[in-house]
Amino acid sequence: MSQPLWTPSRQRVVSSNLYSFLLALRARHDIPDGEYGTLQRWSIDNLETFWEEAWLDAEVMTRAEHRAVLGDRSMPVVRFEPDRQWFPGTRFNFAQHLLRVRDELPALIAEGEAAPRRTVTYNELYEMVAQAAGGLQALGVEPGDRVAAYLPNTVEAVVAMLATTALGAVFSSTSPDFGYEGVLERFGQIDPKVLICADGYQYNGKRHGTLDKARQLGKHIPSIERTVLVPFLDPKVRTPRGMLSWKALLKSGKSAGDPKFPAFPFDHPAFILFSSGTTGAPKCIVHGAGGTLLKHHVEHKLQTDVKPADRLFYFTTCGWMMWNWLVSGLAQGATLVLYDGSPTFPDVSRLFRLAEETQITAFGTSPTFLGACRQAGLRPGKSHDLSALRTILSTGAPLEPELFDWVYERVKSDVHLASISGGTDIMGCFMLGNPFQAVHRGEIQGAALGVDLASYDESGRPRRNFKGELVCRQPFPSMPIGFWGDPDGRKYRETYFDRFPGVWRHGDFVEINGRGGVIVHGRSDATLNPGGVRMGTAEIYRIVEALPEVQDSLVVGQRWEGDVRVILFVVLMPKVKWTGKLERKIRGAIRSQATPRHVPAKILTIAEVPVTLNGKKVEVSVTRILQGEPVHNRDALANPHSLRQFESLNLD
Repeated sequence: MSQPLWTPSRQRVVSSNLYSFLLALRARHDIPDGEYGTLQRWSIDNLETFWEEAWLDAEVMTRAEHRAVLGDRSMPVVRFEPDRQWFPGTRFNFAQHLLRVRDELPALIAEGEAAPRRTVTYNELYEMVAQAAGGLQALGVEPGDRVAAYLPNTVEAVVAMLATTALGAVFSSTSPDFGYEGVLERFGQIDPKVLICADGYQYNGKRHGTLDKARQLGKHIPSIERTVLVPFLDPKVRTPRGMLSWKALLKSGKSAGDPKFPAFPFDHPAFILFSSGTTGAPKCIVHGAGGTLLKHHVEHKLQTDVKPADRLFYFTTCGWMMWNWLVSGLAQGATLVLYDGSPTFPDVSRLFRLAEETQITAFGTSPTFLGACRQAGLRPGKSHDLSALRTILSTGAPLEPELFDWVYERVKSDVHLASISGGTDIMGCFMLGNPFQAVHRGEIQGAALGVDLASYDESGRPRRNFKGELVCRQPFPSMPIGFWGDPDGRKYRETYFDRFPGVWRHGDFVEINGRGGVIVHGRSDATLNPGGVRMGTAEIYRIVEALPEVQDSLVVGQRWEGDVRVILFVVLMPKVKWTGKLERKIRGAIRSQATPRHVPAKILTIAEVPVTLNGKKVEVSVTRILQGEPVHNRDALANPHSLRQFESLNLD
């Protein structure tokens, strides 16, 4: 069993929010002593009690109390009808809960590549939301209407989301780097009444206008009645005829006074998020206000230990669920740090400078960014003052063991490194960190509280120390309330419940060890299966990308002569040449650090790895190309041109 890289001090444990929560639980319930795993086990054995305690801990301002915690325990339940499953009878307002802090402490600190830093206090944020809500109401927005945002990650995006949910309308967002067809395919499915867009954005030093795209969206989505323009690239941009300026929207709502914050059921629709859409039309995943609020409360306060006045940062865009996750941090009284642009412009130290200057306490990023810092030889712990930093979060892909080492050696030795994993489907995490346990190399600390996780073999049996399908065996509050345009729930059931009836199958290939730690081996739909032996792509990435000659890699399984063979593509570091010696080195490393079955049948060099706009590798799209199948929705990729390099390959 590996030695921990970090163990929380006793002081850190007893000063945590989770410790206070546990003491309060023990005063009312019979909870045995033990580690985090004991509490997690209790939370799923006493599912309704746990979620009721979490709801009480969140101190939600309700207008009506719930009749029960869990009305219908069965899975799946499509919950477009209110009061069907979680907390039937309760009524509250999502935005009101996030805006309950009223003082002069900063709520938002925002900056971009070319945008100067802005600070907005909680009082100022409340006023802006009140005006925006009044403005949207003046445009005819009512409960259940959709408001679509095509915006950079900045103050106005947060205000737009809060104003929309304050009215009981449904908020949906994408980032401006989405291609036009990708945006049309998403927003065109949900019939928004109002579109809020920016004049453009900047990424990696280049300015990109988006006004033409916004005009086209207004023409091709008949439901859009008004388009509101937010100045971002140019503060003095002229609002085109037929559009409404953001300033005019706020002015029209200024006379409305404080928002009324009407109350809605727990499962009232609040957000529509979209699947990546790399293998078909993006699914429109509808999330309820209550499930989002409650799941994020547990993840922020109890698992990540976010406290009032903490500085919470996640590098994200408005097109990723981590943006919604970040904004929910307002409920804890934290200051959100927003950044829009490239994380490595003008150099790879950019975000660590931001962390130093804004005194970030919880820093959220991805393995891709950490890997780039490692390859650049960065030593942020020496070059920057990170004394305020308590927690580093990483998601988007499995965090390789070598990056755990790098963080503790080069960033900070006394930091809680929490690899987290979940997804758009659940608006949160299935497994993540906690302030009680040690951090072990290459592992997520454990399952989230109130989530009944298991790794299933192909016959549907839960197994430890086994690479299997990630499943959840009991309902949880942030399950989608359904898919938009799927009223009978057929697509919803096919997506999550086709394999194991009554059990949520998430689509990850994982291993849960004896101490409850979780190792993610990749997406199960991208799992390699040569000779009938299942292997995760992450097992190969970890080995190959640790080699100094390799910058990035992609591995897929190709149907071949009645079996599956493994194909590895590598992006070499600048000035490195592909030679037989290097190929033998890669094969030898995989053979010695994994197994002979992991060694690829072929290794080829490529210019770049295709990734989604959130930076996730798209193995499935490349597999489709190699098998002669069409790839749709290329606008879901950050670099769709990269797929062309696979179309002309001859792999015979």
